Amino acid sequence: MADETVPGGESLAALLHEQRRFEPPAAFAAQANAQPGIYEEAAADRLRFWEQQAERLEWGQRWERVLDWELPFAKWFVGGKLNVSVNCVDRHVAAGLGERVAFHWEGEPGDTRTITYADLQRMVCQAANALESLGVRAGDTVAIYMPMLPETVAAMLACARIGAPHTVVFGGFSAEALAGRIQDCDARVVITADGGYRRGAPSGLKPAVDEALQSCPNVRSVLVVRRTGQDVAWQEGRDVWWHDLVERQPTTHEAQLFDAEHPLYIMYTSGTTAKPKGILHTSGGYLTHVSATHRLVFDIKPEQDVFWTAADIGWVTGHSYIVYGPLANGTTSVMYEGTPDTPARDRWWQIVERYKVTILYTAPTTIRTFMKWGEQHLEGHDLSSLRLLGSVGEPINPEAWMWYRRHVGGERCPIVDTWWQTETGGIMISPLPGITATKPGAAMRPLPGISADVVDDQGRSVGNGQGGYLVLTEPWPGMLRGIWGDPERYRQTYWSRFPNWYFAGDGAKRDEDGDIWLLGRVDDVMNVSGHRISTTEVEHALVGHPAVAEAAVVGASDPTTGQAIVAFVTVKGEAADDPSAGAVLVGELRNHVAKEIGPIAKPRQIILTPELPKTRSGKIMRRLLRDVAEHRELGDVTTLMDPTVVNMIGEKLAQTPPNEQE
Repeated sequence: MADETVPGGESLAALLHEQRRFEPPAAFAAQANAQPGIYEEAAADRLRFWEQQAERLEWGQRWERVLDWELPFAKWFVGGKLNVSVNCVDRHVAAGLGERVAFHWEGEPGDTRTITYADLQRMVCQAANALESLGVRAGDTVAIYMPMLPETVAAMLACARIGAPHTVVFGGFSAEALAGRIQDCDARVVITADGGYRRGAPSGLKPAVDEALQSCPNVRSVLVVRRTGQDVAWQEGRDVWWHDLVERQPTTHEAQLFDAEHPLYIMYTSGTTAKPKGILHTSGGYLTHVSATHRLVFDIKPEQDVFWTAADIGWVTGHSYIVYGPLANGTTSVMYEGTPDTPARDRWWQIVERYKVTILYTAPTTIRTFMKWGEQHLEGHDLSSLRLLGSVGEPINPEAWMWYRRHVGGERCPIVDTWWQTETGGIMISPLPGITATKPGAAMRPLPGISADVVDDQGRSVGNGQGGYLVLTEPWPGMLRGIWGDPERYRQTYWSRFPNWYFAGDGAKRDEDGDIWLLGRVDDVMNVSGHRISTTEVEHALVGHPAVAEAAVVGASDPTTGQAIVAFVTVKGEAADDPSAGAVLVGELRNHVAKEIGPIAKPRQIILTPELPKTRSGKIMRRLLRDVAEHRELGDVTTLMDPTVVNMIGEKLAQTPPNEQE
């Protein structure tokens, strides 16, 4: 166990070691968009590198300066003007690619639509005309609360086309959460649907909008897509059907140019206070960043690839790698409305086979869910079209990485494990698939043009084999331009811990080769008898046991050790339902963690549970597990896929006596 004592601070353990390496297949490397010289080229002149990426877009007016930087405020491509919607749609149609498929869309009930770039252009122009008819002008904010529909993409691009920043609110959020976001950005128009399909049944959205707007009197119009046909309340003069307004608009719309720094969207992300943070992204730098990283990290060949980001459009992953990055590059994508197990647990693999998906990008939580369900659900499906796999959302444990490679990628597909955030706009640390010899679970190194470091408490770069805090040391094009309406909170949140650098809030380690491994949020570090241990590494050790499908680890108060490790584990097979088998497995798991990390990391309690509390996007809600472990009143459970899971876990915890933590 390597343990780094941070000078002037506490120790941050850098624990697990990984010896496996996977070189890029020779044929893949030979044709890759990113060739080995790209790192040196970017390091020699970082701003020129980003300028070259921007030159791949269509600009109505070229920039005068690449970057103005007055810490912590950046302006990229100063003086340049462009239209994001034109870059994502019109220029491809003008280039003769109108019949190329933009989206293969599949609804959860099995209905499908094929949307070409020419189709998308017509939809976007009609939506832009409709928004203007509702009085939306450049600078006005529009809230979008939608399922995964082609109309959702058209709504986002229509806003971009007329210069109206959008805020997309994930459809799993409550009316209260929606209202808070509408109020914060002063949206005057809301675009929604009657509902969407979730686990085989219609799930309402318009009722939540109606409830939210009781406290949002400034909203003057609600534009509603009919998706499910369910009955909805209707306020005449405010509510209007998409098919009544949008689909009778002209199919052409003259787009105007906007400054590179014109606001594109606001995305709300949770903060340490109750009030969510409105992360602002602007136009030219963001589009440059997401189009470049989409092309380089995923090795996109638009004329042949079928790209599937299996995320929700309500999160930043959907913005950057379902909408703006892929469309800017003229890519064909898959978009799926529903859950992975409706009507059966092989739904994704049917989709991969049907559309001949070549690149799949999804979250570790989803991969671990598939592991738990078993590889038999992949059998009988032709996944040979896949050539590259990606991971996003949280650090991926090595065994999930290996399962993904073996059972989904057929041992032939490189894996790009990507680190980035809502705030960064696009991917920051990732393998480049034609260059990097990947390691299971490692994010590897910053992308060309990105500057990152792992530092100790005093801001000193740590050595190989040591852990610390991940910082970004130079501005980048896709970076957030601030927190909406609160520049001081922006400064304090991201620039006060290490005054010259952006502090991502994540712990990281450098392995013996100097490659970067993410350890999760620094507030997910447990202090056990003076040792600071990342929850992520304990989770990785647990999931490394062959019986374990998924694990979530939290710290709980302990009178002896300060904090104790409490692990919630879902297992393969029947151990969770058999008390005697479960007790044996718990003992095995504690010893397994001791072997992988050290006795200090043995969990005090291991609770075997058939499910973990997850949002509808698949994110494990560790905050709620901390509440359970500390026997506190539960926080908000409205965004959970199954709110009853938390109570069930609490009952199991009460029945599980603590072991001694060493």
